[in-house]
Amino acid sequence: MTLETSKFTGLAQFHTTRWSVVVRAQSPATAGADESLESLCRQYWPPLYAYVRGRGHRSHDAQDLTQQFFAHLLEKNWLAPADRSQGKLRSFLLTAMKRFLANERDRSQAAKRGGLYAITSINSEEGEQLLASAATLPEEPAFDRAWALTVLQATLLRLRAEYEQADRTREYEWIKPALTSSRGEIDYDAIAADLLVLPASARSMVHRLRKRFRELFREEVAGTVASPEEIEEEMRAVIAALGHT
Repeated sequence: MTLETSKFTGLAQFHTTRWSVVVRAQSPATAGADESLESLCRQYWPPLYAYVRGRGHRSHDAQDLTQQFFAHLLEKNWLAPADRSQGKLRSFLLTAMKRFLANERDRSQAAKRGGLYAITSINSEEGEQLLASAATLPEEPAFDRAWALTVLQATLLRLRAEYEQADRTREYEWIKPALTSSRGEIDYDAIAADLLVLPASARSMVHRLRKRFRELFREEVAGTVASPEEIEEEMRAVIAALGHT
């Protein structure tokens, strides 16, 4: 699959979403339930960890609490009432975490690493970075910013993977700064000289990069809302959260 042939139509891909992952994880008897929960954890562990840290918990305790929270999602069947028609995945997970922390009485009973539902490959470094990026914000805006950064990172990882698969990693590395540059700041001549193409071709490369980024970003956001009608609103909320400092 190349960058040019990999096209997403939005609604056609709408059902391949993070809410679909929640649905698959709702029953322990469902095939792939464990994998679905772990997939959820990998993407959304950092912002939830940052939220717990922001509530005053030490790093080690926050790791245990966040891991236990995800384990409880499956073990206690917390996902059973989850319904994408109820709204945003962001709101559902934050509300569930708040309930978990409010009901947590014995923090010495943290999740057992290596247990049936232990989450693998947890690294608190990313969560700490998210925490630091929103250190001056109140709890919920800080969570929203951490969530937005997680969505942004997921988008960039997918974008880079497409270029790598098309054997165009060098091109990606040279033009990716254009994602955060205004059009007047982009040095197309320098890009063209390094990639041995005409300036017009460099412009086309940058245009495709920015267009594909917007498509992937929209897909990531689409996977976390209840309906296609909510995508634009949530995109604006995510972009606004990225602007918070």
